[in-house]
Amino acid sequence: MKKFNFEKGDGPPLAEIRTALDERETGFMANAATPSRLGVRRRPEKQLASDYRQAFSLDVDRILHSLAYTRYIDKTQVFYLIRNDHITHRVLHVQLVSKIARTIGRFLLLNEDLIEAIALGHDIGHTPFGHDGEKFLSHLCRAHGIGSFHHNVQSVQFLDRVEKKGTGWNLCLQTLDGILCHDGEVHDRRLTPDPGKTFETLKRDIYEKTFNENTVLIPMTLEGCVVRMADTIAYIGRDLEDAIRLNLLKRNDIPKAVGDTLGNTNGTIVYTLVTDVIRNSYQTPYVAFSENVSNALRRLKAFNLERIYMNPVIKKYLKQIETLFEMRFHQYLADIEADNRESVIFTSFLADMSHDYIQEHPKEAIVRDFIAGMTDRYFLSQCPAHMRPKALEI
Repeated sequence: MKKFNFEKGDGPPLAEIRTALDERETGFMANAATPSRLGVRRRPEKQLASDYRQAFSLDVDRILHSLAYTRYIDKTQVFYLIRNDHITHRVLHVQLVSKIARTIGRFLLLNEDLIEAIALGHDIGHTPFGHDGEKFLSHLCRAHGIGSFHHNVQSVQFLDRVEKKGTGWNLCLQTLDGILCHDGEVHDRRLTPDPGKTFETLKRDIYEKTFNENTVLIPMTLEGCVVRMADTIAYIGRDLEDAIRLNLLKRNDIPKAVGDTLGNTNGTIVYTLVTDVIRNSYQTPYVAFSENVSNALRRLKAFNLERIYMNPVIKKYLKQIETLFEMRFHQYLADIEADNRESVIFTSFLADMSHDYIQEHPKEAIVRDFIAGMTDRYFLSQCPAHMRPKALEI
């Protein structure tokens, strides 16, 4: 990298340093990596001479300073209504995804800024009460003709259409695509990027996923593929540890074949999976697990689904929460239709919202955006006190 000599009192030539950083990437990144200079935004921005941040690094900063990112702090990961300060919440999960993905990306010589941006933004669209809330909101959205609700689609919606009073953060295409195409629930042994996308492709993918749940989305970059793999790596063992901490299962309940291959603690599982991805992806045009590890991971996912995610002990208030989602959705919809300016959807969400956002979104989509952005605590505060579920005793 070019070195600069500064006269005493002179400020550093920040734009030149940024350019030198872009040039340095060409020298050490893998051929299949995504250089920062290729970051493309929907609305071109004049790059100030005083701004030393590269394209994807700027995306990271914008995501970190978004209101939606702040709300991660009180969003369910798996377990809700449980008083335990050591249970994983969404904010910790995205940090773990970011760290794991950047570790993999460093060894594969990929763009760590792009990886971090995708990882930090990938779950911003999650509803209160995690995947259960997502399912309830999706049912309501379909019933009102606006298609299914998917948190990955909603993550792009927040960052691109809702934030900054409806003007969005103008993030790079590669960042938004990685966020849209993450899916830690789908089991992939190998992921090969689908390059050559445009903002029109992004728009089409969002539409297809919204109205056809079986639509398969593949990231356009290797960095996006890494985050998708890291999403699974981050939650699979961590959910086990949380379940063990809550006495929902014991460590020796983990299938022996899984433990023998992956380990039976979160630390060991993460290390095994990360190491396997690096070994099987180095200097390749794809990201992959070995067959043996992939099979063990698939079996662990099935175990977690049966023993944790579908465990009736943590589903005690499922129907009650579904009823509250229905009540809130219909109430906010009625408030918009009646132009009830005293409603919280006007005073809290639509206040000062851009004209374009209001004109381009049907009232059902506005209600969707409002509810999806709520934290668990705020959602419950909007419900009648006598209908709010109590904390679970586990």
